[in-house]
Amino acid sequence: MQNKTGGISFLDYPAPLAFAHRGGAAHGPENSWTAFGHAVKLGYAYLETDARATADDRLVAFHDRTLDRVTDARGPIGARRYADLATIRVADSEPIPLIEDLLDNWPDIRFNIDLKDEAGIRLLPEVLRRTGAWDRVCVTSFSGARLRTFRGLADHPVCMAVAPLAIAAMRCGMRIAPHGRCLQVPGRIASGGFIRRAHALGLAVHVWTINDTPEMTRLLDLGADGIMTDQTVALRDLLTARGQWP
Repeated sequence: MQNKTGGISFLDYPAPLAFAHRGGAAHGPENSWTAFGHAVKLGYAYLETDARATADDRLVAFHDRTLDRVTDARGPIGARRYADLATIRVADSEPIPLIEDLLDNWPDIRFNIDLKDEAGIRLLPEVLRRTGAWDRVCVTSFSGARLRTFRGLADHPVCMAVAPLAIAAMRCGMRIAPHGRCLQVPGRIASGGFIRRAHALGLAVHVWTINDTPEMTRLLDLGADGIMTDQTVALRDLLTARGQWP
């Protein structure tokens, strides 16, 4: 299925962007239908999530390598078939969503997708082809190798975050030719100087995971182009007060 707009539109939205981190984990179990749905009802246009592969090549929205922390099951998620995972509940109540189902359920919402394992790299382009969602996702990862591999497999333009090694080079003041359209960094990295250097290269800066309202305010005042938060109500209220909630 072809991109409906003919180009990358992930970042084509009034800044600063508000991202519901793992769906907005302060208001529902992380990466759950409840959390995502709550953020959408608040008016969020951007949902952040994680992608991991199952043993039978399905791509699910799940952060950890293992099921242990957020479910009553144990062991690596990659060792389970999806039919098995479908019986497991996050926080005793929530099913584990498929990335494809999230994209299909909210066709007007943009998704920031963190590739968490190597097995998921080849699966994500297949999901984007089936859903036609190339223009409304941004792909990121803590692994530059994963990003390079995904870039080689993607047969359509797609927004990508800059790799961690390039971010480190920028912090040292080195000149880089980044492969990506945005920098997604923790709050401690997003100084005023860093944001100015990024903007000089034409790169947006999205900062994670900011749950404190004064820190949100400080970063927005420095020129951050987006904030990722678990506290979706707090960020919505702050941007509304600043006249920046679209």
